[in-house]
Amino acid sequence: MSSSTHQRMESCMDFLSRLDYDTSLKILKCLDDPADLVRVSCVSRSWRHYVITNGLFRQLCLRIFPQLSRAVCVAELNGLGQEERAGVGTSYSTEWIAREREHRVYSYLARAFMSTVSMNCIAKTIGASSTDNFPQESIDNTLEQGDNIGGRFSYWSSSGQNNPDVPETLTYELISKICVITDINIQPFLAHFQMGSPIYSARSVRFKMGHPKAPFDPSAEGVFIWTYTSPEFPMTQENRLQKFRLPEPVLCIGGILQIELLGRVQRQEMDGLLYICVSYVEVLGRSLSPKFRAEVLDPSGLFVLKSQPLGTSENEYPEIPTDNDDDDDDDEMQTGEIEFRRISNELRAQALGEAVEDDWDEDEYEDEDFEVEYAL
Repeated sequence: MSSSTHQRMESCMDFLSRLDYDTSLKILKCLDDPADLVRVSCVSRSWRHYVITNGLFRQLCLRIFPQLSRAVCVAELNGLGQEERAGVGTSYSTEWIAREREHRVYSYLARAFMSTVSMNCIAKTIGASSTDNFPQESIDNTLEQGDNIGGRFSYWSSSGQNNPDVPETLTYELISKICVITDINIQPFLAHFQMGSPIYSARSVRFKMGHPKAPFDPSAEGVFIWTYTSPEFPMTQENRLQKFRLPEPVLCIGGILQIELLGRVQRQEMDGLLYICVSYVEVLGRSLSPKFRAEVLDPSGLFVLKSQPLGTSENEYPEIPTDNDDDDDDDEMQTGEIEFRRISNELRAQALGEAVEDDWDEDEYEDEDFEVEYAL
């Protein structure tokens, strides 16, 4: 081996082994894209071991969605939807199997978060705090867009009140017990059939998400635990779909969303009472089911995060590199490995105050420790 080759190999030593633990961990925790952590895991066996041991995918998921802090453990399900059981082994091997399982589940989950697909996540209505004329003015009318359906006016109306501060709530069940919610859109009702065509909007709105208490019956009243409450958003007296974007996407564990309608602004001329009326509600986000499930354990909101294996349904999340990927994917992975080696070399050199070689030749780099090890 030539001296120049040997020098190049030494200059490309693993920066994780050269930096102290806290510094190297701080560097890797700056990564906020799951694809970057996958690439880190592909650099070498030791880097993969480092990612798994420190639970970097779990930490990334917690930064994206703090609601995951209530996950007490993770479980993997087989094709029949049953939990996979670990075999008997030493305490070390059992612990390592558990760490690898957590690594896989959270890496799948992190990439599922990155999906841009958005849809209306309402499955059905649960109930309203009051209804003026049931069923003609039921909350069920808010599921259909438009204030005139089949030749009749379609809207939900509260009961009338003299006090403008009496709130109302509309409660919905989402399409799964684990959803990412980004926006809630509400259209107040314009009463064309009344003098002056008044709009019965609320003064402001607020949103809550959570789950039912045990025995987890969403049809019962007063049995919800709210694990997220949004800021208060002002509404306007306008006959349009008013859009309310949450400050950050919210992971709803339990599948229950409630809209709080705060403050009344419009009196009905006929009886002089204040009403709130809504013609349409839309909850935008995406379901993480069937790939993921959340089993809520108790009223505190602690839950078990369960993951289906890849290949058990037609709708897959973005693939994790495997040995069966196409040649193009292999080429892309190799390019990513080379680029990451360059980055790691620069980080190491900067940390140690050394100069970075610009003429690094990947063809001459043959350190056995840098063989391909995929993330999962």
